Amino acid sequence: MKKNLGNKTVVAPLPVFIIATYDENDVPNAMNAAWGTQCGYHEVTFLLGPHKTTDNLMLKRAFTLSFATPETMLVADYFGVESGNNVNKIEKAGVHVTKSEFVDAPVIEEFPLTLECEVIEMEEEDGDYRVVGRVVNMAADESVLDEKGNVDLGKLRPISYDGAAHVYRVLGDKVGRAFHDGLALKK
Repeated sequence: MKKNLGNKTVVAPLPVFIIATYDENDVPNAMNAAWGTQCGYHEVTFLLGPHKTTDNLMLKRAFTLSFATPETMLVADYFGVESGNNVNKIEKAGVHVTKSEFVDAPVIEEFPLTLECEVIEMEEEDGDYRVVGRVVNMAADESVLDEKGNVDLGKLRPISYDGAAHVYRVLGDKVGRAFHDGLALKK
């Protein structure tokens, strides 16, 4: 029997994205953003409130999007609990940044998978901003690649945000083959 819980929303998994940008003085900043997803073959989208990152996105029209992992969870969470308006989070976290070769945004070296993106759409509604970015390049540490050179989520072990319990969870185990296993019911 199901129990009605009201208008609570649980959608999972919510990836833990680290959005990195430069400000008007080319000082790097990063924030933790869990409300996002891939929305096309070469596009990602996420929702942000008013933040330093939001201002930077409007200014530079570029960002990097990195995936948090169990190894980077502490830094990723810190990027979500501190404001870039109050402190240089990159400096305080002690992470290493290089400039993207493809967009005007920083790459945080500690995160093993980074998408380098241009802002192609940014709409404000009720004080929040929906951002759509075109992926120009994907950079991955060799440690998260399979033998064919593709990203292996089992090796990456991205974490997701569990909004029901307010915890991070690890993704990665294979449970089936997409567009294949369901064919058994087609017969």
